[in-house]
Amino acid sequence: MSALQVAQRLRHVYDPDLGLNVVVLGLIYGIRESGGRIEVEIAVTSPGCPFSGAIADAVRVAAMAAPGVTSVEITIVTDPQWDPQMMEPAARAALGLE
Repeated sequence: MSALQVAQRLRHVYDPDLGLNVVVLGLIYGIRESGGRIEVEIAVTSPGCPFSGAIADAVRVAAMAAPGVTSVEITIVTDPQWDPQMMEPAARAALGLE
């Protein structure tokens, strides 16, 4: 199990409002692995995002599905605040931001 395997699984977690996955949106700030323990730092698109809990839960479930993962800790990060420039260029283009 590796942070890369977890990141690949997170490509199947979608922001319900924007319809794009959390990786291409740039919402994953960090993935750390130690033994079977995974720590994921995520951001949300706005401080009052009503989907933050649902997204965190979906990230947890996806990370737990990676081989060898025994526990997952999710931290919602607010600094630095997420900005559309953190998105992959194709995601910005899909949303008409390029």
